[in-house]
Amino acid sequence: MATGTLPLFLSRYRLPFIVFVFIQFMPIHGQLYIIPFQAPSNCSVDEFFDISSLSCASCGPNQQQNDGGLSCVCKSGFRTVPTEQTSIACESCPADKPAVTKDGFGCIRCPGSLTDKGGCQCPAGYILVERDISGDILDEAVCEICNGNGSAFSVPNSSGDRCERCQASFIKSSCVCNSPSVLAGGLCLPPSSLPSNVNPSVSFSQLKISVLSAWFVKNLYSSAAACLSFSNLTACQALGNMCVMNMHSFGGMGTDACGLFNAVFRSQAAFTSTQVISYWRLHLPWLYYGDEPGLASRVLQTDPVPVSFSFRGRNKNIGIKLLAAVYNVRGEFLKWENIGASNLQMCPQTDAKRSSAFSFGTAYHESCDVSVADLVLAHPLPLFYDVFMDLGGEDGRKLLPLPTLVYNQQYNGRFVNRESMKSWYLSRRMFLVDALSGREKSVSSIPKVVRVASSIKIRFQLVPRSQEGQVFPPLLTVEYRDLPITDMDTQTVSMSFAVEYEMDQNEARMKTDTALGVLAGLAVLLSVLKTVSWKRRIASPVVDFRTMLMFFLFYAGDLANVFLAVTVGSGLYWLILYKAQQQASVLLPLPHQEEQFVMYISCAFALKALQFLHKLIVHLSVDVFFIDWERPRSKTSKTASANAQQKRDPSPVSIWRTYFVANEWNEIQTIRKIRPTFQIMAVLFFLEVLGFSNLALRDPWPTLQRPPQAYAPSYSLIMRYGVAATLWLCVGLLQVLFFTVFYEHFVEDKIRQFVDLCSISNISVLVLPHRCFGYYIHGRSVHGHADTNMEEMNNNLRREAESMCGQRGLLPNTDIQTFQVALSMRLRSHYDRIRESFTQRHGPSRLMDAASANQMEQNIRAYHTMNHFLGSVIEHAHPDMDYYVRDKLTFERVMGMEFLEPNDKSIFYNDEGHSFSDVLYYGNEGTLLIFDTLFFCVVDLVSQSFVLAAVLTYVQQMIFERIRNALGRKNLVNKTLVDDRFLI
Repeated sequence: MATGTLPLFLSRYRLPFIVFVFIQFMPIHGQLYIIPFQAPSNCSVDEFFDISSLSCASCGPNQQQNDGGLSCVCKSGFRTVPTEQTSIACESCPADKPAVTKDGFGCIRCPGSLTDKGGCQCPAGYILVERDISGDILDEAVCEICNGNGSAFSVPNSSGDRCERCQASFIKSSCVCNSPSVLAGGLCLPPSSLPSNVNPSVSFSQLKISVLSAWFVKNLYSSAAACLSFSNLTACQALGNMCVMNMHSFGGMGTDACGLFNAVFRSQAAFTSTQVISYWRLHLPWLYYGDEPGLASRVLQTDPVPVSFSFRGRNKNIGIKLLAAVYNVRGEFLKWENIGASNLQMCPQTDAKRSSAFSFGTAYHESCDVSVADLVLAHPLPLFYDVFMDLGGEDGRKLLPLPTLVYNQQYNGRFVNRESMKSWYLSRRMFLVDALSGREKSVSSIPKVVRVASSIKIRFQLVPRSQEGQVFPPLLTVEYRDLPITDMDTQTVSMSFAVEYEMDQNEARMKTDTALGVLAGLAVLLSVLKTVSWKRRIASPVVDFRTMLMFFLFYAGDLANVFLAVTVGSGLYWLILYKAQQQASVLLPLPHQEEQFVMYISCAFALKALQFLHKLIVHLSVDVFFIDWERPRSKTSKTASANAQQKRDPSPVSIWRTYFVANEWNEIQTIRKIRPTFQIMAVLFFLEVLGFSNLALRDPWPTLQRPPQAYAPSYSLIMRYGVAATLWLCVGLLQVLFFTVFYEHFVEDKIRQFVDLCSISNISVLVLPHRCFGYYIHGRSVHGHADTNMEEMNNNLRREAESMCGQRGLLPNTDIQTFQVALSMRLRSHYDRIRESFTQRHGPSRLMDAASANQMEQNIRAYHTMNHFLGSVIEHAHPDMDYYVRDKLTFERVMGMEFLEPNDKSIFYNDEGHSFSDVLYYGNEGTLLIFDTLFFCVVDLVSQSFVLAAVLTYVQQMIFERIRNALGRKNLVNKTLVDDRFLI
């Protein structure tokens, strides 16, 4: 029965029980737990800081806080008594043994005086003995003297409880450093040529302050003296490290770290060099290459590295192997370390991306902001690196030292390494973070200044005209940044690591400039011919300011084409040679070397924009007139007279045909041989989707698709421009080819359709972009009339299709309807007199007053006068303003000018190419395509975004198209007197 009681209870009282338990154990929401803040410094002498409760707790009787403040110790005169508990007990020492032993557990009598802590003390040179050989406490402590003479040469150790052999520099006759020897850094140093008043300050030139470094105060003189007097290897390395921490700088004072190092270096001149390198003296680290003028160029540009780099093939070699000898700040050699992903690169990156830095030909650059606190925590003491290039070798590994260029190095107050190579002072050894030399009070205090290698760069230079992938010795450049410490936890510093590749660009630049010079000279000749042709077409023999302006405008367009050809050719040259090479024989220009190339592109764009605007203005100011050949047709009307006499009245000529032709002319003003939307989408598809943009990356791999985890180097502006411009031009030219060969022949040809429309409408068109030169479309109907009904129109078209009527040409038995016309001055003057009588009304017709009505009548009369005049000229009705038709010579067509001047008669040149489209977008596709290409590329070079460049290119195309339509429509209304309400 007892075992069933609990289940019965739970089943009967389940709900009340669960509610009770839930209420009892439910957390009480809204209750705050607050504790006071206390630190060890807040505890009194009789308290200690309890690390479990984070508060101060009282010590026991006769106890006080220890030095750390985290526990209690017995007071002076009390010994520690062991207990079974964790706490201690303190017991007073008897009067006959008032002192406490060093371990604190015993009481003893002292042979001399007591210390402040109640222990025994011995005179200098003695050690304190409190226990016998068995470990028992003596009744009275003994002070034993250490034998500093003879064979013992012993002194008390740092604890004062044991005699040990004194340092080797003391051992001469005793362990006492007697004058004239100098005691420094625990060494007894003999008098030397080094001054004793050394300068332990570290100069932080960026902050314009000097810090009296605690590390230098403690170790500078002793390291220099030990290196000079005893050739101590670690002391020499430590001295070199202090010189490196002082930026390898030296000047007039010879008492700083680098001055002392150079003093020791000069003193070693009589000794042999290390590794047969004259700058590497025996026992010393190699810090400098020397101060001979021009030494840097001889080191960096004389002998190639005995290693060949190849991107493909059997002898593929792209790995850069760097090795570093690592030393600590005390001068101790630590290890040989491979330079790779874990040392010189401080930014957080994956190992796969970091390893790309050591793939030859891949331009690598990474930068980031790093917390100063993290740097100091990771590098409490600086490490020093002597970097070498591992050359390998069958007979044993060979190492090539990497020259180092420290931008912060000063020579007599000058930053020599920021000047030309002629002034450089190459050095060796570097560090990443120095949080030690900026400590003033002690080596354990918070640093006042932290020095960081903010920029590290390895530069490879290709041997000129090398076909075997040889390079000169790589140059390691380091730039340090001085950081004054204010709040280390919040401070950050920018750090970067880069690997660059360069070659001598003088030859390539000379070839580019030569091509520009030659082609620019040819462009001058071409522009002169265009100017001469323009002068003939405006019938002006005077060379005036307007002539010079037109020459400049023509030359701007031709020079823009020269710049485009040279820059696109250069981009393709670098793209093909760099991406397709097997041996490393070509390296890309560095970003600062591309500035001239970018300037060429900018000039091309500016000049092409000027040409485009000039052509736009010309197109918006052309003279246009529609010649209506239709004549009134008589109509028969029956009168109401009895004799039914018939009377014939002329019917008016309809204006609708002229309106229709004018509307079609307005519509074809901005048609092009390419489709801008398709152009932009196709280029973006190739660049962004298929990955053609990856061809412009600064690495030698011609791959279109890259895995996302792979490192993506920066773009070469030259290759990026070459890829983008080539794709834009190719897509555009393919569109033009498709439009010309297929679309116009099998789908629709709006230019020829417009000529056909003119013939059907019985309307001719005269277009004059220049004063005495223009284009004529002969649209006179072979049927005599175009104002007719549908039945007659269809019959006319059928008869024409069956060759049952004459041909459409201006001359009998010819089909040529389009002409280039060179007008005589007499004809042009008469045209201008009639044209001057045109006045344009403003406002809708329903608001016209009487004066406006008179203007309208005057315009109508002027229109009929002009129509009659031009029609009669075409019909040879004016002998003094007659014309003749001829073919242009081949040379005339090639040069784009007319050799004959229309002095007495105008000249109509047969034009089967419909060159009247030169006043439309259609005939200027080349200019538009090049302008769009340059606009797209310039925006991309500025923004580094193909998508943004495509969007802005489309926007500018739409803007200029609207401007061309709106102003072209307005010009058409002004010149033809066609009401703009009919231009839809």
